Amino acid sequence: MEIVILAVVIAVVVLGVLGGLVVGSRRKKSLPPPPPTVPDITAPPAEPHVGDEAETPRDEPRRTIEEVDLPDGGSTGTAVEEPPVVEVPELEIPEPTEGRLIRLRARLSRSQNALGKGLLTLLSREHLDEDTWEEIEDTLLTADVGVQPTQELVERLRERVKVLGTRTPEELRSLLREELLKLVGTDVDRTVKTEPEERKPGIVMVVGVNGTGKTTTTGKLARVLVADGRTVVLGAADTFRAAAADQLQTWGERVGAHTVRGPEAGDPASVAFDAVKEGKEMGVDVVLIDTAGRLHTKTGLMDELGKVKRVVEKHAPLDEVLLVLDATTGQNGLVQARVFAEVVNITGIVLTKLDGTAKGGIVVAVQRELGVPVKLIGLGEGADDLAPFEPEAFVDALIGD
Repeated sequence: MEIVILAVVIAVVVLGVLGGLVVGSRRKKSLPPPPPTVPDITAPPAEPHVGDEAETPRDEPRRTIEEVDLPDGGSTGTAVEEPPVVEVPELEIPEPTEGRLIRLRARLSRSQNALGKGLLTLLSREHLDEDTWEEIEDTLLTADVGVQPTQELVERLRERVKVLGTRTPEELRSLLREELLKLVGTDVDRTVKTEPEERKPGIVMVVGVNGTGKTTTTGKLARVLVADGRTVVLGAADTFRAAAADQLQTWGERVGAHTVRGPEAGDPASVAFDAVKEGKEMGVDVVLIDTAGRLHTKTGLMDELGKVKRVVEKHAPLDEVLLVLDATTGQNGLVQARVFAEVVNITGIVLTKLDGTAKGGIVVAVQRELGVPVKLIGLGEGADDLAPFEPEAFVDALIGD
């Protein structure tokens, strides 16, 4: 009996638990979604505006084309800018060459009269013994006169002083002037030949080592010729040095001289040929050809220089071959002179930088070495500081007043 009652109780409990689980699961189930309804369609938000556009549009009075202010000229198109006007540089008028060296005498004498004054001081001694004559010889050698010319001058001075006897300062100055003029040479034609007979133009080739002032000298020589009333064409045949053609063209533009140039590192002979050709076509008086000057000890450059000379002479013979030397290099410059003289027939010498530390005796030495005269000398950095060489004015500057 007790077992039956226990079984009934257990059954009731089980039924109660199962009923609770069923009710809980039903509560957890979500309700089905409501039937769809038609959504309300709203306009998108308005875009933000700035300034007048933020306001509500309103009617405004409109103007006709006649009422609108138009730009000057009545054109509604975009204004076209006029191209900039290129200003032509004003041509310079070079100083006349006549007497130019005399005008520059003061500058020359300031740097060169140590030679003349030194000799005058030694010659003014009461007794001229062997030691004094050795000092005179040393003074001349130090001034780059050269060994052979120095020995000749000292020998002549010895004879003249022995005959003269009593020596006043005026007599000594006159004696020294005469002997120096003999040494420099007064009977040599120093004219730069630019006017060949029966043809135009005269052709001048300028050679020398870079650094001696070769390109600058070519430009200054153009000024000398223009000052004398000549017309000039410049040939920039130094195609190996950067900016050499630009430098030469700038010199030419200052005096109205046309410059013929080629591509950088191009054929120098071709540029020289074209320069002479254009000079003939333009009917100018003179063609100046600037040549390369690097590595004067290399046969390659010397061969190139010889080629330029041969190509130019297909038009006409060269009238001048001017060798530019830096006077401050003294006797070392003679080595350069020998090399160039072997390749081209040098007809004249241009000594530059003669107003610096150069010794005046180099004029004598280089003439004696090459057998050709000094025709031009450079006495400064100014555009008109290239002067025709005048022996009298030069010697007067050496011995001073």
